[in-house]
Amino acid sequence: MSDEKMITKFIQEGCKIELQALERSRTLGADAPQRTYTTKIYDILTEDTMEVLMPMEQGRLILLPVDQEFDAVIYGPTSLYQCVVRVIDRYKTDNLFILLLEFASNLRKYQRREYYRFSCVLEMDSRNLAEEEIEDLENRRPGEELNLQPGLPLKRSVIVDISGGGLRFVSTQEYAVDSFIFCSYKLNIKGERKQYDLVGKVLAVKELENRRGNYEHRVQYYNIPRDVREEIIKYIFEEERKSLKK
Repeated sequence: MSDEKMITKFIQEGCKIELQALERSRTLGADAPQRTYTTKIYDILTEDTMEVLMPMEQGRLILLPVDQEFDAVIYGPTSLYQCVVRVIDRYKTDNLFILLLEFASNLRKYQRREYYRFSCVLEMDSRNLAEEEIEDLENRRPGEELNLQPGLPLKRSVIVDISGGGLRFVSTQEYAVDSFIFCSYKLNIKGERKQYDLVGKVLAVKELENRRGNYEHRVQYYNIPRDVREEIIKYIFEEERKSLKK
């Protein structure tokens, strides 16, 4: 077997993989709901086969049936990929329970309708956009840099999940739905702390039941440059890989 595998240019061991059965299985039950099983790649053996860890739920192994086909979404180093895989064997190696999967279709880039949300705890400063800034926002083309006013007072917030499409954060400041807000936070990019000053549109707000006076906001980025979005997505993939290795 050649040491060089073309497929490893796109996916690698340790990558997260989600599996969803293409058809109802007798083993899983004909009336069972379509469930997504999350695990990670253990080893890529050839261009056509790879080993993944057998998925677990609440400490119990999920014995996915041999010969069953699954729709697979793989979180590669920089992109999502989709393919159809078939379970061709199950066994134990190095005290790990393994599924041997065969690629039943070509690997292709996959775009979700919604970006993957990465759970985190990140400090953020935020504020409402001033009227002049909103006017400037409406006159800008997508991806064009906005003229943001410096020195306006900011409110401390905490990001609880982040994606290439937006973020969710908690603050004692309650922002109105459909309002535009300024969001400023830092991410570790290639070992350096990089600041992101972005505009978001508030999609939803709710007061936390167990923490009165604290409000959870769901925000969609507005007018975000494409290269900035891709940089945030790469950050999320890198942090996800670190988490899986642990």
